[in-house]
Amino acid sequence: MNASYDWLKAFVPFDATPAELRALITAHVATVDELIALRGDLASFVVARVVEEGPHPDSDHLHVTKVDDGSGTLLDVVCGAPNVTAGKLYPFARTGTVMPDGLKIQKRKIRGAISDGMLCSSRELGLGDDQEGILELQLDVPPGTPLLEAMPLGDTQLVIDVGANRPDLLSHLGIAREIAAVTSRTLSLPSIGQLDAQIPNPISAHTAAAAGPVEVRIAEPGLVRRFMGVVVRGVTVGPSPEWLVQRLQSVGSRSINNVVDASNYVLHELGQPTHAFDLAKLEGAVIVVRRARSDERIVTLDGVQRALGAEMIVIADAARPQAIGGVMGGRDSEVTDATTDVFVEVANFDPTRIRNARRALGMSTDASYRFERGVDIDLAPRALERVVQLIISLAGGSVDGAPVDLARAPEPPTRIDLRPARVARVLGESLSSEEIASYLDRIGFGVERAGENLRATVPTWRGDVKAEVDLIEEIARLRGYDSFPVDVRPFRPGSVPDDPQWLTARRVREALVGAGMLEARPMPFVAGGEAFVRLANPLSENEAFLRREILDTLSRRTEYNLARMHGNVRLFEIGSVFEPRPAGLPYEEMRVAAVVMGRRTPPHFTDPKSTEFDAWIRFDEWDAKGMAELAARAAYPGAVILLEPAADKGALWSVIVDGRSVGLVRPLSLDAPVWAAPAYGFEISLGEVSSSQIALPGASAYRAPDRPPAVIARYEPLPTTPAAEFDLALLVPESVTAAQVEDLMRRVSGRLLERVDLFDRYLGRGVEPGYRSLAWRLTFRHGERTLREREIEARRSDLLKALADELNVRQRTI
Repeated sequence: MNASYDWLKAFVPFDATPAELRALITAHVATVDELIALRGDLASFVVARVVEEGPHPDSDHLHVTKVDDGSGTLLDVVCGAPNVTAGKLYPFARTGTVMPDGLKIQKRKIRGAISDGMLCSSRELGLGDDQEGILELQLDVPPGTPLLEAMPLGDTQLVIDVGANRPDLLSHLGIAREIAAVTSRTLSLPSIGQLDAQIPNPISAHTAAAAGPVEVRIAEPGLVRRFMGVVVRGVTVGPSPEWLVQRLQSVGSRSINNVVDASNYVLHELGQPTHAFDLAKLEGAVIVVRRARSDERIVTLDGVQRALGAEMIVIADAARPQAIGGVMGGRDSEVTDATTDVFVEVANFDPTRIRNARRALGMSTDASYRFERGVDIDLAPRALERVVQLIISLAGGSVDGAPVDLARAPEPPTRIDLRPARVARVLGESLSSEEIASYLDRIGFGVERAGENLRATVPTWRGDVKAEVDLIEEIARLRGYDSFPVDVRPFRPGSVPDDPQWLTARRVREALVGAGMLEARPMPFVAGGEAFVRLANPLSENEAFLRREILDTLSRRTEYNLARMHGNVRLFEIGSVFEPRPAGLPYEEMRVAAVVMGRRTPPHFTDPKSTEFDAWIRFDEWDAKGMAELAARAAYPGAVILLEPAADKGALWSVIVDGRSVGLVRPLSLDAPVWAAPAYGFEISLGEVSSSQIALPGASAYRAPDRPPAVIARYEPLPTTPAAEFDLALLVPESVTAAQVEDLMRRVSGRLLERVDLFDRYLGRGVEPGYRSLAWRLTFRHGERTLREREIEARRSDLLKALADELNVRQRTI
């Protein structure tokens, strides 16, 4: 939503600057993403002080001045304005500045005197017509201050991120209503000249009525929630006045002519789309709201011929469609300079119908954007009166006959009971009934007493408010979230358990983040093909399918990093993969995947400068294997985890959990530059994501976890006694895994064994066939005393004996 600062100020006489208004709206209403100064062409101008002034030696009307522009050097500037005075501040254009009219300021001689810049008048800046002298600034700012920072010049556009649940904020009226509520100021429509045209009361009906000479009817119930129209004769179409052109430009809209601009003005002011048809171009003096026929086409106002579908709503005359309801008008009935009579239409359409039509047509307009989110049905009469009065004020003419108002039977207003005690419990602070009523009354809610409680009547423009907690949220944001206490207070824990898959994902995430990995959350869309699930409404045809592997997505992220000369990658993602099924929804599975390449640790000035060190510090397949084991143990606590040589071509290891393969570790083939290190990755299944019905009526949606809850971590004090370490180089048969060796070491050594680190693998001279040399560092520690040497030697002997007896592992001696 683009909003104009000056336009909002015309609704509410607030004192806030654009920056202060941005903070206020963000804190209480919706996030303001950006402030755009619409006089950006003045960004290079600064405030300068004239230090010296004297007559030009060769001219009676020129002045020679010394100007301080904040650069530290006084500049010689020749000025022809009679009001230039030493000691005063003026707008200044330095050499090289481009003026609003396109002139570039250059350093040059004027009557023999050097002029290095220009002191500016209001007309030269595009701020007025006064060119009798330069613009004297009554400011208290140092020379060199940017002019746009020193004073507000021109309008400012606020880019507001309006949520889908707040369509009432898609207008200046909606935003201004909130500003008035927060600032306790008066809200009123802006004064835009003489709007005194007399408009008769509308003729109300359900499906058909006459708006002067035009018969208006709705072909079938349910096509439109409300439809109003009126004939205006004798208009003179021409350019809009400057104030209206600037209003539309301030929100990013362009001026077309006075009639069309009046319609667009009301759309941005009130949030109600309207449309004007050239009455002379309508056949049969009839307007029909009906379904489109499957063979019909229409050329819309943007000049594109569009095929219509049977579920689309059109506004037609006796012969053909003249507009796509709620989306865009047609070129055949466009208002032009030759138009003298118009039919003005104001309607309210069902959001779902407009959304479906807009998507089918592949287009989005200001009107469809508002209709598909929901427009206040009671806004139509107000908008019709406003747009007709504005058209007559700008283009002349008069109303021919009474307007027509075709509408469904009005729905009863929504009323919600509000308990002050509940407000206090939710917000953590007691508010009086009077204060609660005051907040709600400011934004249009009717509030009355209902015993000890309050009863609020929801205004028609707030369809998002449906329950008591919604009212409490309104009170909180108007009062200000930062006004509530931040201390932790007693609360009742929830009784609904967390989803088992969410708990699994949390454990895996914490384990990988603790190991130094960085989480990525990309979209699950890929180029795909026949074996992939295709999206019905893709964001882009280049990525119109759902992925089958997370490593596919992470590989593209890695290539993105490599293309930007970043070769040290350690990314992981927890997300879903999809496979097609013959019928129904696709199969969905949650997985964790990771990619490692480059250095294990960030570069440091103490690192040795050698190729051997560079090779040693890089991630290799063993690091990927270790990461996979870490993730698997976090995902499946208590299970038997093994990593065995993979049978799949191109994979290194299979991740086995309780005898079942759940993932792979493999090298990655990337589109990588020659300097890039090898990349390795793993991908592990975390279980199927059910696409079945959450729960049958009356049944619980909770699914018991497959495994017992994870053991709560125990925290112990840091050790105060020294550790005892020794290394073991062992000859391990190829059939015995390192994990089996480590398990035996922990079992035999008992609680005194603090750490077991595998740090070396060797194949070569001295190692007989069928064996490999693996080296471990074992760390022992007693919590209360220093371990004696004979205790360590005893454990070494016990370990070697157990390894030899149970696994045929013996100590390497050479």
